[in-house]
Parts: sequence; structure tokens; C-alpha cells
Amino acid sequence: MSQDAAGGPPPGAHTDEPHRQGLSQRLNGLRAGVLGANDGIVSTAAVVVGVAGATTATGPVLVAGLAALVGGAISMALGEYISVSSQRDSEHALIQKERRELAEDPDAEFAELVGLYEAQGLSRDTATRVATELTASDVLKAHLSVELNLDAEDVVSPWTAALASAVAFTVGAVLPLLTILLAPVEVRIALTFVAVLIALAVTGYLAAWIGGARRGRAILRTVIGGALALGATYLVGSLFGVASA
Repeated sequence: MSQDAAGGPPPGAHTDEPHRQGLSQRLNGLRAGVLGANDGIVSTAAVVVGVAGATTATGPVLVAGLAALVGGAISMALGEYISVSSQRDSEHALIQKERRELAEDPDAEFAELVGLYEAQGLSRDTATRVATELTASDVLKAHLSVELNLDAEDVVSPWTAALASAVAFTVGAVLPLLTILLAPVEVRIALTFVAVLIALAVTGYLAAWIGGARRGRAILRTVIGGALALGATYLVGSLFGVASA
């Protein structure tokens, strides 16, 4: 199907289905953003809860929280950039390989395309007609789509993933940091636990929605993991505080 002149979905397409170009970019940014927010919430909360378990002073909690936020955001951005850059390089290499094969032996490539359409259930005549029409429009795009499930105009961007991850990590980290700093000392750890677990339930839901997975299981998994992380660091901080008293 072809898109309309305004760049919208093809005629007759459902508006809630991902027919538009740039889907890889959007999903890549969403994935990095959700994972970044989840890591920001858990890692920063674990640090501040651990420090708060060792001391009631606000200064050390603030310094530790800010260090965790800045260091974590940079680390997440760098990790996403390196990971997605490797994926992008692999996609570019595959695209160049397919372009070279089309230039060197177009007949063999056309026969391969017809065979792939036949493997999807089309008759020989229909497969040949489909391959002929698609290659007449954009031969490289036709082969990339069927052979490699790639789009040369929709290669993932490492900068998009890095920025989304860093921003999301920062936003996620701000929640536990502000909660533990603004809450009364006697209840700040409990309130931070509650705020963090609610936020993790939200990120778990979003992660499942993006991946099309079961929401309940993803939420439970994320919340339990966060609770274990907070419990472990609070225990360490409490033991250290008692030992230092």
C-alpha cells in the first residue's frame, strides 16, 4: 500500500495500526525512554533510601541523589548510544550488501523475491506480478522489506535513543529524590517506597504496552524488582548507620 500525499496512513488503513513511516524511530525512542525512566526511578531511589537508612541528615542524601542522577543519566545515554549505533551500523551494512547484490545480479535477486512471495502463500503468477510492480516503484525498498524487514529511510538513530534515555532517566530520578527530600524525616523512607512503587507500576504498564505484552505480569515484575532493590539498599544503609553510631 502507498501512503497518501500528506504522509498519512494508506487508504483504508486503521488509524490505530502502525502503517506510517518512522515506526522504528518512534518505538526506539519510546523503548529507550521507558527503560531510562525505570532505571532512573530504581537506581536513584535505591541510593537515597540507602543513605537515608544510614543517616537522618539531608545533606548526604541530597549529594548522593544528585550524583546518582547525573552519573546515571550520562551512563544510560552512553549505553543507548553505543548499543543503537551498533544496530544502525549492522542495518547500514545489510542495506549496502543488498544494494550491491542488486547491481551485480538483478535477475537472481528478482527470482529470490518472487520465491519469497511464493513462500508467503502467493501463486507463482501473482508473486511474479507483485514483485514486478514493487520493484518498478523502488527495487531496493521492495527487497529490503521482504528479505530483511528493513526500511532504508527508517534506520534507528543512536542520538534519539541516547537523548530519550537521558531525559527519561532524569525525570524518573527526580521523583524519589524530591520525595525523600521534601517528606518529613520520620516518614520519608516509607513515602519514597510508595511513590517509587506507584511510578514503577506505570513504567511497567508502558513497557508492556509498547511491546504488546501482558500488562499485569509486567507491572508485577517491575514492582517486585524495585521493591527488592529498595529493601536491599535500605538494609545496607541501616546496618551501616548502626555500625557507625
